[in-house]
Amino acid sequence: MKELLLYHGSPNIVKHPTLDKSKEYADFGAGFYCSRNSETGKEWACSYSRDGYLNKYELNIDGLRILDLTSKKYTTLHWLAVLAENRKFKIASPLMRTAIIGLKKNFHIDTDKYDVIVGYRADDSYYSFIRAFMNNEISLEQLYNSLDRTKAGRQYVIKSEKALDRIEFIGFEPVSSVEYYFKRLRKDNKARELYDDFVSVEDKSGLFIREFILREVHEDDPRLQR
Repeated sequence: MKELLLYHGSPNIVKHPTLDKSKEYADFGAGFYCSRNSETGKEWACSYSRDGYLNKYELNIDGLRILDLTSKKYTTLHWLAVLAENRKFKIASPLMRTAIIGLKKNFHIDTDKYDVIVGYRADDSYYSFIRAFMNNEISLEQLYNSLDRTKAGRQYVIKSEKALDRIEFIGFEPVSSVEYYFKRLRKDNKARELYDDFVSVEDKSGLFIREFILREVHEDDPRLQR
């Protein structure tokens, strides 16, 4: 039996997770969002003036259908296509609208058939990079380099009742907002500074979203593989 230790930061102790409590327009749709990194869970447990809890779980993944968007089977554009189908984008230009349509068409994944989704977290600060790429302001390489691809930057989302039945609450830990809210705030500020650095540098050799639209770059294009 293979089990994963997962963490969920919340203002509340969550002994019985559900699939319908995630934020509207969450990255991968409705589900129960977790991390394998306890520090990440603690950062998301607190608001400015309220302490929270780090909820701990074990997930038995035997027989579960898992979509791992961070694996070599998928590209950054597959991840973006999933985001485009779930997040609400403020359209900044006709090109950006066309880019979103193209991503959904050429890199679509039927996520409904999976029990668990693993993918990079699109925090509000990193959302600026995504919008910049969609609007042809930074290259795909710049977008990829901006992402937190460590374990701390990945989220595990329980998507089905089958997976929900496999998750077991094993405890919780109080989290202080004085420490962890401001840790999250500092990380967010660093990401915004990184964004300013990225958009000020022109990537003359990278792939831009306009090229994907004009050339209809597909998922088997060797330039997308890493």
